[in-house]
Amino acid sequence: MTVRSRAGRRTMHLAAHLPSADDTTVRADPGSGERIDFASFEHLAHTAERGLFDFFLLAEGLRLREHEDLVRGLDAVGRPEPLTVLNALAAVTTRLGLATTVHTTLEEPYDVARRLASLDHLSGGRAAWNVDPSPDASAEANLRRGGFPDRAERYARAAEFVQVARELWDSWRPDGAARSCVHRGRHFDLAGTFSLPRPPQGHPVVIRAGDSDEDREAAASAADVLLTRHGTLEAGRKSYADVKGRLAAYGREPEHLKILPEVTFVLGDTAAEARERAAAIRRRQVSPRTAIRTLEQVWGVDLSDHDPDGPLPAFDPVPHPDPARGRARVADPGAVAEKWRALARAKGLSIRQAVIEATGRPSFVGTPEAVAAGMDECVRSEAADGFLLVPHLTPGGLDEFVARVVPLLQERGAFRTEYEGTTLRSHLGLPEPVPRG
Repeated sequence: MTVRSRAGRRTMHLAAHLPSADDTTVRADPGSGERIDFASFEHLAHTAERGLFDFFLLAEGLRLREHEDLVRGLDAVGRPEPLTVLNALAAVTTRLGLATTVHTTLEEPYDVARRLASLDHLSGGRAAWNVDPSPDASAEANLRRGGFPDRAERYARAAEFVQVARELWDSWRPDGAARSCVHRGRHFDLAGTFSLPRPPQGHPVVIRAGDSDEDREAAASAADVLLTRHGTLEAGRKSYADVKGRLAAYGREPEHLKILPEVTFVLGDTAAEARERAAAIRRRQVSPRTAIRTLEQVWGVDLSDHDPDGPLPAFDPVPHPDPARGRARVADPGAVAEKWRALARAKGLSIRQAVIEATGRPSFVGTPEAVAAGMDECVRSEAADGFLLVPHLTPGGLDEFVARVVPLLQERGAFRTEYEGTTLRSHLGLPEPVPRG
C-alpha cells in the first residue's frame, strides 16, 4: 500500500545509516564518539526512534580497508559484528527497524536466515537485511578459499541466496508446524528442518543498494527497499520511474518496493550559514591525505609525491594488475579521470578540491524549512519514497535533523506523527509475505 497522511498526501519514509567506513564521518570533530562503544549505537538508534524513522541500517565492515597492502589508517578502529549490535539494540528500542548488511558471496543461507530470524523474533518483527553481492575481494583472505567469482556469478548467487532464505523462513507454517526444506540449486544444495519458527514479519525486510542495471533488476524482482544515489530531482524521477516500471514483470505493484536515496544534510539558520557549514564539513571529510588516497584508487599508482593543493595528474590511470587484492575498484578509471579533469579545468580546482566536489553524497543544504520543503518535493514528484540519512557525526549527527526538520515535515503532512504499527513492514506499508506451499 502507498502510505499517505490524513490529508491524502504521499508521506515519506526516513531511515538512518551508520556506514562501515568513514568516508562521511568526521572523526576529528569533538562531538565524534567511539564506534566500538555501545552507547554510540544506542544514542543514534534512540534519536532515530524519537524521530519516528522506519529503520536504522548498520553497515558491515568485514576487514579494515587497505591501500598498497597497508591499513589505510583513515577509518575508525573497530567495527563490531553488526547483528550482535542490533540484537542489543532490540532490547533498548521498541519500534525502530533494525537492518544490517549481509555479504552473500561470503556467507551461507542457512546461517544468515537463522541469525536474521532470531533478530526478527527478539525484536518483535523489526529485522531487515541489505543484500550485498560483495563488489570486491577485500575480505576474501579472511573468509574464503579459492578464487573470487566474477560480477555476474556474484549477482546470481545473491539471487539464489535470497530465495533459499525465504524458503527456510516459509518452511514453518503459521500454525507452528515444521516442514523439511529441500533446495537443489546451482549455488546451494541443502535439506533439513529450519531451527526457528516463521519470523513475525513472515520474511525480514530485504534491502538492495545500487544504481546499476543489475541492482535495479534485482530490487524489482525480490527486494522490499532499494537504496540509490542520485543528485538531481530530474535524475531521481527518471531512476524512480525506471525501477518502478520493472515491478510488473514480476507480478508486483509499485508500492511493493520503496526507493530511498542515500543523502546527507547540513542545516543553518540562513542559507549562507548552511552552505558555509557544508563546505567546512566537506573539507574535514576530505583531508589532504584522504584526497591523495582517493585519487590513487582511480589512477592505480602511488601518488604520494603529488601536492593535494596542486593539479590532477596529467597522465592516464594505470590498470591495477591484481584487482582481487582488496583495492577498491573503479569500473572505468579512464572515464572517471577525464570527468574529474574536466571538472578541475572548468572550475580551477586542485586535487583536493576536485575530490571534495566529485565524491560527495547528494545533500540537502539549507535552513530547516528549505530542507523540509526540498525533501517533500522529491517525494511528491515521485523521485523517491523517502531518504536514508547519513549523518556526518557519530552518534549525535542526527539530533539536529530530528529536532528541527522532522516537526516541519509533520506540519506539512509529509511524515508520520506516530508509529501506527509495530513491525518494520507496517512502517514501510509492505504486505506480509504469503507462506509458500
